[in-house]
Amino acid sequence: MLKKLKTHRGLGIAIQASAVAAIACHGLAAHAQSSVTLYGIADTAVRYTTHADAKGDSKTQLGNGGASESLFGMLGSEDIGGGTRVVFQLENRFFLNSGMSDPSYPFFNTAFVGLQSSTFGRLTLGRQLNPMADAVGRTYMSQNFYQFRPEVGMAQGNFTSSMAKYAAAWHDVTVELSYAFGGTAGAFGAGSQIGASIAYVPKGPLRLGAAYLDSRDAMNSSAHFKAWTAGAAYTFASTTFNAGWVVNRQDQGFTGNFPNGPFTAPQLTALKFNTFSSREMFFGGVSQRFGAATLVSANVWRTLQTGKAASGDGNATQFQLLADYSLSKRTDTYIEGDYSLYRGGLIGAQAQGFNGVSAAAQSTQLGVMVGLRHRF
Repeated sequence: MLKKLKTHRGLGIAIQASAVAAIACHGLAAHAQSSVTLYGIADTAVRYTTHADAKGDSKTQLGNGGASESLFGMLGSEDIGGGTRVVFQLENRFFLNSGMSDPSYPFFNTAFVGLQSSTFGRLTLGRQLNPMADAVGRTYMSQNFYQFRPEVGMAQGNFTSSMAKYAAAWHDVTVELSYAFGGTAGAFGAGSQIGASIAYVPKGPLRLGAAYLDSRDAMNSSAHFKAWTAGAAYTFASTTFNAGWVVNRQDQGFTGNFPNGPFTAPQLTALKFNTFSSREMFFGGVSQRFGAATLVSANVWRTLQTGKAASGDGNATQFQLLADYSLSKRTDTYIEGDYSLYRGGLIGAQAQGFNGVSAAAQSTQLGVMVGLRHRF
């Protein structure tokens, strides 16, 4: 076996093993080529946030992330012939300020194995991004940061456990279908999730996407949590415009107990995630590149909420400005500012994104962040 250590341009340091073996067995020869890539991100920032607790106090901290969440992982594949490869990915997310794994996630937040065919598409099994997160990420996702990403909650936390996901591409169009098993004895569909998405990503300036998710409550299998979205992005020279629309609907009997994610029922209750019957978000932004090193972006989100009770009715308007400067191909520094207005049932809700900053305890919140990120 020949082993080669090299630097990977896309994800970081790669350990790539290649093997060619000839085995005489009934006159047949087997040939296999495999590779494993190690990659990661180290990112942290100093963040100042107002109205971070019920008293209205401000908070200054070394954040548990910034532009990205710190992570390390490995990607692997093996060519088994006939245009088919076995693929896998394992990825852990951790806090650079403390060295601890993110307690909101399992140790391997991404963990899947699957088959990828040049003819039939890709089938993966395990914990992975759901089709809605994939479609939005490929097309009209805001240029927002890990510490402030309002649309993440609208995609049911992005990641889903126990999921079988199939993806197929035709020219510039990618379609994904998924099913997450609930695993409840005697009730096949309880706690399950189905998903579907379509993304149009040509070489030209326009990108389009749409997706649908439907999660069933594990305690009340007739109660559903549904989400759907559509949006577009357009790039003109060095300027990109993006706009999206996403809706969440919960049945009255939905308790928030869906074992495939994003979090437990008590966590979602603490974040006021189970208090609404409908939540609708409109968002958009513009990003401008100056040369190869500088990116400046402005984003806005508008959320309208109808509560399961009248006290849950509310709305939110959130603004963000950010600037990112690349010190090298792998390292960048950034400054970000965000300001939010909350009304009614959205005061105290985690509308900033599940793993983001402290939920606003009052009707306004201001945040400012300066940080450093390195990819390896």
